[in-house]
Amino acid sequence: MSKAHTESLNRLISEFSNLPGIGPKTAERLAYHLLKQSPENAMKLAIAIKDVKTEIRNCSRCFNLCESELCEICTDTNREHATICVVEQPNDLINLEETGMCKWSYHVLLGHLAPLDGITPDHLTIDALLNRVKQDGITEVVMATNPNMEGDGTALYLSSLLNETDVKITRLARGLPSGGSIEYASKNILNDAILGRIEMH
Repeated sequence: MSKAHTESLNRLISEFSNLPGIGPKTAERLAYHLLKQSPENAMKLAIAIKDVKTEIRNCSRCFNLCESELCEICTDTNREHATICVVEQPNDLINLEETGMCKWSYHVLLGHLAPLDGITPDHLTIDALLNRVKQDGITEVVMATNPNMEGDGTALYLSSLLNETDVKITRLARGLPSGGSIEYASKNILNDAILGRIEMH
């Protein structure tokens, strides 16, 4: 850290540098921009960060992000709650929702299986998913894990567990490029994948 900066400014630059995609120069510019703001405006950022960390939780049913017991999707009576779309992370859910084509409910795994990294089934929300399928009259589970090795492996593992039930299991079609990520897919690609989802056996 630069000796030309004060200790508190160095700490702020260091914290900004820890954010993804923020290099040292950008971190320094952000810190000086914040320094020039009025105390009221600067504290709005601090309060927003505090609220994100203290108010946001995982929905008790689907594990989406929310600020109450259940998220808005789970409480929406116009949803096709007999269909669950399984995604890895909340941002995947958001991208699917933005297509305007998904009228189902969701289940967020909060990750994917990666045994070499120590991520096993008990690290994910798999048990909660199985309980929902068994107890909530679910007729279809749509696998929307990412089309890469980890996502495919997770979908296959879930399918093997769900084969013991009568539920229909489908997977988003390969409008999604193999090895890609839902987070970076365009709306048109997601539309094709949703419409062309296929049944898993």
